[in-house]
Amino acid sequence: MCLILFAHQLHPELPLVVAANRDEHYGRATRAAGFWPDKPAILAGRDLEAGGTWLGISRSGRFAAVTNVREGGAKRPGQRSRGELTRDFLESDAKPLEYAREVLARSKDYSGFNLLVGDLDQLVYCENLRNSLQVVPPGLYGLSNHLLDTPWPKVVSGKNQLRGILESWHSAAEASSEQLFELLTDRSVAEDDLLPDTGVGLALERRLAPIFIEGETYGTCCSTVVVADNQGRVKFHERSFYKSPPANTVFEFRLDTDTATG
Repeated sequence: MCLILFAHQLHPELPLVVAANRDEHYGRATRAAGFWPDKPAILAGRDLEAGGTWLGISRSGRFAAVTNVREGGAKRPGQRSRGELTRDFLESDAKPLEYAREVLARSKDYSGFNLLVGDLDQLVYCENLRNSLQVVPPGLYGLSNHLLDTPWPKVVSGKNQLRGILESWHSAAEASSEQLFELLTDRSVAEDDLLPDTGVGLALERRLAPIFIEGETYGTCCSTVVVADNQGRVKFHERSFYKSPPANTVFEFRLDTDTATG
């Protein structure tokens, strides 16, 4: 996952709103979002090479998402899949802060990561670039391939667009997945002097700059929207771009019930 825009306890009727793009090599084996047959409480896409996920939610409201940290030539030697960090939280009953502390105690096992874990009441962010964690205060945030709210152009633009969308929703009934998907298809590229320098060269920085990335072998593989309201209703909407036309999957359920549909 390379861009996660989220509002945590910001909208009075929607404690969690997430709009995220997963950027990956097109050839990486992946299963589209669904409730996992072996872990039926988990709703997420699945990386079939390592068994983890980039973003998911459980029937009890546990939420987790991860992005990698772009480190240029200074890659860490970690061999474990970062997708297991999200998977393991969704499978566990550990409190978010407790889990984040445990992850940081073994953070050298992984290449650079940003991890969000929590539920509708509390979100915790941790990362192994500085090996730090924080409880995320209510607000609107953007997370790409550096630290939380690092002002890369697509993070700044995405946050501004998300803020405008949330302000237009006067009630939970007005929440629109399509507005969030439109945001996630933004292909705008910032001027060169605004792009970050992450050690990959200007040409690649340009290709990775848009919210929605298009390339020959690497790009935005899927977009995910998660909207949870104060009544415990959750909408999880994935639009995948592995095939043409894009495939849409929608799950709507109430937390701690068996009413999911897809």
